[in-house]
Amino acid sequence: MYNAIQFIGTQRSGSNLLRVMLNQHPQIAAPHPPHILQVMMPLLRMYGNLESDAAFRQLVDDTCTLVERNPVNWGVKFDRENIYETIESRSLPQVMKSIYEAKAQSKQATHWCCKSMASIHYIREIEEAGLHPFYIFIYRDGRDVACSFRKAVVGEKHMYNLAQQWKTEQELSIALCERVGETHSILIRYEDLILDPKRELERICSALNIPFVENMLDYTTAEESQVTASSGKMWGNLVKPVMKENTRKFLKELAYDDLVIFESVAGDTLKKLGYPLEIPFEKRKTFSAEEIAAFNELNTRWQQEMKALSTEDMNKRKAQDDFIAELKNRFRSFTLNNEVHA
Repeated sequence: MYNAIQFIGTQRSGSNLLRVMLNQHPQIAAPHPPHILQVMMPLLRMYGNLESDAAFRQLVDDTCTLVERNPVNWGVKFDRENIYETIESRSLPQVMKSIYEAKAQSKQATHWCCKSMASIHYIREIEEAGLHPFYIFIYRDGRDVACSFRKAVVGEKHMYNLAQQWKTEQELSIALCERVGETHSILIRYEDLILDPKRELERICSALNIPFVENMLDYTTAEESQVTASSGKMWGNLVKPVMKENTRKFLKELAYDDLVIFESVAGDTLKKLGYPLEIPFEKRKTFSAEEIAAFNELNTRWQQEMKALSTEDMNKRKAQDDFIAELKNRFRSFTLNNEVHA
C-alpha cells in the first residue's frame, strides 16, 4: 500500500527544492513531474470510452511514453501490462497513480509525491477517482514568483497574466486546505523553508507520520538534484546550498507599473497569505477589456521570444514536447473527424 503526496500552488515557489529534499527520504519517491494531468486531461476525450480495453491501453501507453520522455529522466522503463493490470479503476488519475507507484516500488519507498502544481486545477477528478492524497501547499510571495517566471523558459510573462495565475492558484489551494483540514494538508511558506529548512521538513514528516531524516538536508550532491540541474537552467539552484536571502527580490526587479498591476489583481491574496503590499489601495487599478487584450498579446509574444532565446533548454525538452505535439495533432484530427460526421 502506497501513500500519495500532491503538491499544490504555483511553480517557481520552491517546489523543486522541497521535492529534492523529500526525495532524499528513503520512504518517499518524488520524481520530477511530467505534468500528467495538465497534459493528458484536456486530450482525454479522444480516447473515447475507457471501458474499451483498446482505448484504455492506448491511454496507458501514451501516458507512460509522456513520462519516459520527461526532460528529467525517471530512470524507470514502464511495463505497460503491469501498469494496466494494477490500475484500480479506469481513469486518468488512476493511471497516474499506478505510474507513480511503479516509481515508488523501484525505490522501495512507501510514499510517492507528485510535484505538478497544475494539479490544483484537477482536484475534483483526483478525488472522484479515489485518490485522496496528502496535499502540500507551498507558497511564495507572488511578486517574487513573477520575477522568477519572467526569467524561465516556461510560464506566463506579462505581469497581468502572472498575477491572475498566481491569485487563482493560491485561492484554490487555500480553499482546498480549508476543506480537507490539517489531517490531509499542510501549508509551507517558501520564505520559512529557506530560513529554517530543518524545521519545515520536520513539520512535513510529522504530518506524514514518518521520521525526519537528516539526509534530507543534504540534497545538493544527490543524483536527483544533479540530473535535474543539468536538465534546464531554471533548476540550476538545486545543486547550490539553500539561499536564505532569496526573498523580496521584486523590490529591485519590478518596475513601479508592474507592482501596480500585480497588486491590483492579486493584492487581496497577498495580504491573505501575510505579505505586505507596497502600493497604496487608492493606486490600485481595474483594467478594461481592451487593456487585458493588449496584455494577453504581449504575454504571448514574450513567451515566444523567451523560447527563441532558450535554445539549449528547449532542446532538452524536445523529446517530450514533440510527443505532446503529436498527441495534440491526434486530438485535432479526432475533433475534426467528429465534426465532419456530426
